[in-house]
Amino acid sequence: DLFGVAPVQPVQELDSFRKWLEKGFAADMHYLERHADKRLQPRNLVPNARSVIVCAQNYHTRAPLSTDPAPATAGWISRYAWGDDYHDVLKKKIRTLYEHLQELTGGTTQGRYYVDTGPVLERVWAKYAGIGWIGKNTCVINQGLGSFFFLAVIVTDAELGYDVPLPDRCGTCTKCIEACPTNAILAPYVLDANRCISYLTIERRDGIPEALRQPTGRHVFGCDICQDVCPWNRRAPITREAAFQPRPGAVNPELADVLALNEDGFRERFRKSPVKRPKWHGLLRNALVAAGNSGIEALRPHVERWLEHEDETVREHAAWARERLS
Repeated sequence: DLFGVAPVQPVQELDSFRKWLEKGFAADMHYLERHADKRLQPRNLVPNARSVIVCAQNYHTRAPLSTDPAPATAGWISRYAWGDDYHDVLKKKIRTLYEHLQELTGGTTQGRYYVDTGPVLERVWAKYAGIGWIGKNTCVINQGLGSFFFLAVIVTDAELGYDVPLPDRCGTCTKCIEACPTNAILAPYVLDANRCISYLTIERRDGIPEALRQPTGRHVFGCDICQDVCPWNRRAPITREAAFQPRPGAVNPELADVLALNEDGFRERFRKSPVKRPKWHGLLRNALVAAGNSGIEALRPHVERWLEHEDETVREHAAWARERLS
């Protein structure tokens, strides 16, 4: 849906990323620190890299927002995970483009392609490729497409025609900062992953800090609040990609259904889905927090069945949820 090319050159965001890591804002996502030299310098990925080709594909669908009214018994799965795994979908597309580049250059160029799978600061290069500006919520925003899109990149030593950054059009708007229930956006353009609901429900492997459980609300996988309140997403177009259309039960899933899943049921329901990322125990932990926040007495039996589970984190979150329902 969007395409641009950025020149490989020093930019201020690379230094900002280094400082962000030093402040501990990456939480325990230590993979962001590994190979930091490659993230900060694409020539450590591809010798003599000159260009970063950036492609964006819309995943917005005609379905409710996380901020819309929903049943108290419903959880929330982030919009990007309603359909098939974007890694699989976009990898085929970016591979085709890379092969086309090889044909155009007679195989004389070197390069690598990634879909959120390598040490590349995709959002930084998306900015300098003219895909969009980096908003106050740290998402890339495009004036026509909004921010509901995935990024795929090619790092290459080919010298190409380059695009220019778009102006920052966030203006004085602070809706995303004000709407974040865990206050994860510390200041415009600064996000602390330690407090981010997406991090807490997807990347964090142990328990969700008790002080952040109530603000996490009904989120069982990811969070869209800062995007759902963004004015640039009000008229975001609907994706044409069939693979990103919502699967049955993906939008506002019933918490009772999620809490009823065993490990085999989890694998089957979320086969080829991004929801596999936190694994069964992680999703169960999240659903127990959401159930505790629901105030729905009918969910008590679904919570109490996990009080004797072998996993200590699951047991502790089940006990917390039961106490909340009391």
